Amino acid sequence: MSVSPSPRPLIAPPEIPVLVLGTRQAAWLSADGEIETLTLADTTRRLRHEAPLLVHGRAVARRLGLRDWRCFDLLELFAFVLPGQFCLPTPRGLVAALGMAPPASLEDQAMTLVDAVPALLERLMRQASPSLQDLARLMAAGGWAWGPSVLAALGMVPSGRPRGIAGLDIWGRLPEWTEAGPVDPPTHFPVEPLEARTRLAELIRGVPRRAAAEEAIAAEARPQQADYASAVSAGFAPRQGPELPNVVLAEAGTGVGKTLGYLAPASLWAERNGGPVWVSTYTRNLQAQIDGELDRLFPDPVIKAERVVLRKGRENYLCLLNFEEAARAAGGRPSDAIGLGIMARWALATKDGALVGGDLPGWLVDLLGRAQTLGLADRRGECIYSGCPHYTKCFIEHSVRRARRAQIVVANHALVMVQAALGGLDDAYLPLHYVFDEGHHVFDAADSAFAAHLSGLATSELRRWLLGAEEGSGRARGLRRRLEDLVADDARAVEDLQSVLVAASALPGDSWASRLAEGQPRQALEHFLAMVRRQVLARAANLDSAYDLETDRHPLIDELPDVAAAADRALAALEAPVKRLCGFLAHQLDAAAEELETQQRQRIEAMVRSLERRVILPVAAWRGMLADLGRATPEAMVDWFSISRSEGRDVDVGLHRHWIDPTVPFAATVLVPSHGVVITSATLTDAGEDAETGWAAAEARTGAAHLPAPAIRARVKSPFDYAAQTRAFVVTDVRKDDLDQVAAAYRELFLAAGGGGLGLFTAISRLRAVHERIAGPLDAAGLPLLAQHLDGIDVGTLIDIFRAEEDACLLGTDAVRDGVDVPGRSLRLIAFDRVPWPRPDILHRARRTAFGGRLYDDRLTRLKLRQAFGRLIRRAGDTGVFVLLDPMMPSRLAGAFPEGVELRRVGLAEAIAETRRFLTAPDPL
Repeated sequence: MSVSPSPRPLIAPPEIPVLVLGTRQAAWLSADGEIETLTLADTTRRLRHEAPLLVHGRAVARRLGLRDWRCFDLLELFAFVLPGQFCLPTPRGLVAALGMAPPASLEDQAMTLVDAVPALLERLMRQASPSLQDLARLMAAGGWAWGPSVLAALGMVPSGRPRGIAGLDIWGRLPEWTEAGPVDPPTHFPVEPLEARTRLAELIRGVPRRAAAEEAIAAEARPQQADYASAVSAGFAPRQGPELPNVVLAEAGTGVGKTLGYLAPASLWAERNGGPVWVSTYTRNLQAQIDGELDRLFPDPVIKAERVVLRKGRENYLCLLNFEEAARAAGGRPSDAIGLGIMARWALATKDGALVGGDLPGWLVDLLGRAQTLGLADRRGECIYSGCPHYTKCFIEHSVRRARRAQIVVANHALVMVQAALGGLDDAYLPLHYVFDEGHHVFDAADSAFAAHLSGLATSELRRWLLGAEEGSGRARGLRRRLEDLVADDARAVEDLQSVLVAASALPGDSWASRLAEGQPRQALEHFLAMVRRQVLARAANLDSAYDLETDRHPLIDELPDVAAAADRALAALEAPVKRLCGFLAHQLDAAAEELETQQRQRIEAMVRSLERRVILPVAAWRGMLADLGRATPEAMVDWFSISRSEGRDVDVGLHRHWIDPTVPFAATVLVPSHGVVITSATLTDAGEDAETGWAAAEARTGAAHLPAPAIRARVKSPFDYAAQTRAFVVTDVRKDDLDQVAAAYRELFLAAGGGGLGLFTAISRLRAVHERIAGPLDAAGLPLLAQHLDGIDVGTLIDIFRAEEDACLLGTDAVRDGVDVPGRSLRLIAFDRVPWPRPDILHRARRTAFGGRLYDDRLTRLKLRQAFGRLIRRAGDTGVFVLLDPMMPSRLAGAFPEGVELRRVGLAEAIAETRRFLTAPDPL
């Protein structure tokens, strides 16, 4: 079957052309070695007849409006040869990842890509193995463009039949995790402020830990950072009584270096006391940054893997059983083997199997499609735990077990809060110490975690979890498959299982949204949702809006009480047998305690937790909401009906319930049971208010106001000279409702800055409109324009490209404003389309009434402006300009900007001239 390796890859220039797409034109290197410069229109015509070598074919196709075309995408080859390794999805990014000299012009990039092919194939030759050869043959048989070249590099002839799914069977080659004994409880020795400062100095300098404290402290480059580490060490003191956590609210201005500042005492506490500290973030970008900073603490990757774990929800990890089922299905669809083969390579190389926020390149989802990437996760809670043949190799289970013995666990707010609310997510474990970075988002995260939604999506998801894939397609495994062998010996339990499955049929099924729109609901829950939809359409304003439609639940339309009662009866019929099944399983743990093997016991415990969390708890909440339709909403809550829309299309209908103050349950379930919590951010307080009022508001927004003892307050100012490093303008002569004027302002400001511009928007529709108007002019000026929601690339990758391309511009919304960290000239201008007032919906109306009316609106808006401005200066040598295109900005919001920054009201022409002058002037520092 195999022959000696080919001395030269089968596909290499001059055998195929090379394409590099620029902003205004393209470079085309022909198969004969002739370089041409083409217009984009000429490039499009040529691509209808030729298949070139390029980088990121999907992005090129979107840009040129092409469909159903063929190319040799170097990103596919890169992902196959170097799985799990970082690479920007651009020609310069790819060659940089290969250690090649960075090309400048488009022509240079095309020539360099020619060299990238043999460089990759030579690396692949050194990896040759029987399993890799099997995989390559399978992918080639599926029509992979790179198949012949890869086969040649692996010393194989491009012929012959693949052996079943050989090569995709990764589950046989992954390491197993093993069970360990119970984890000892941690001790409770404190971390003193001086010790925190010393550890910080060690992290900064790499000073041996035996070094004298005085020598280590003298090495600190930023005294603010040491002050911060000293202050947050109070969060690691022993608790003085039950329900008396040590809570520290720590505001650290941009540039203080808060990540290392809190990792210093956190790592010292974990090391000293033998317990983990959970560090929680709101954005994935920060989670990755913290993981990078931990390389300072654990430079040895093997030791780091033991002591640091990144934790995410189960839906973020590759499910091996899903992958196996997809691999076996590829026998009938050979082309599926291409994407699955690339994923198989990644799965064998990945650090932890995380599909989101891990080492899976974000661009790979765009390249291969969601079905063969994110769709392989346990997205519907369909896990069968120890009933799965891959249980002992499961990425999720391995992560759970590693986290039990880790020193630092880096998680996210959503996971932490759900874990606390449910008494432990995967193993009933709750940490004692937390650090909440991006603490200004605690309120929003708690709002999501402690809300209830009786909606079409939520109830249909529950049906799918209970019944599995009903049409014979899809991989979803229903409750019968997960549970029947556990109850097979008990007739009553078998009967209860059947009752659950029958009752689940009353939940909305596939195509429920279409039936509601057509006025043909089927089951009891669908009839309820149909009436909710009718009430919303009867009373909501602006029915043509592209955004969600809402209405108050009272007074109910005439038919709603009856259909709500029927829906409640249907839910009760589901709730009762599920509770009995939980009781039966719990009894089995006791009655068969001597006979149950460890994995069987764990499977039963997991099944009980799943039934409680996926059925009993939400159904109880839904029934409570239905019962309350006939009376007033509980005082601490707000309820409403809505039709949720995405890009003008109805995607959900339902009844919603939120806490007016979600930090009440957050404090009760997370803060009070813990021993120590640090909540930190650059924007905890509102600088537009006096100090006491600002701190009181911060305590309210973080839940500290609900504690029996006051939180410790700490504030460390930024070391940056914002007055010298920045300029801030409010443009007074651009009508914010005239998108032609807004687009012209963005265009001229980006041109004046020479790129490096971040355009922030309060609505996706406004972003799209501006992008349409300025893409051409920026393209003509040679400034690449990136856009969230338009480029088909995940936000993290967009930011990576923006950071690497110094003259690129980026348009985005909240996710970009909160997650971008771009030091240097790559971000030198921020333009905001209008004042980011809170959205005036029913939930905000209730909170505005409860939290101070206009003062509440002002506080939220100042915090958003402050967050946006904070993106501008990330290190000492940065300079930048902030422009707000809203003449209606009230002066009372000026407190959002740092002390010393003059917010000048100017016309657009002056803002453009000042931007050009300031950004091209000599460095003020």
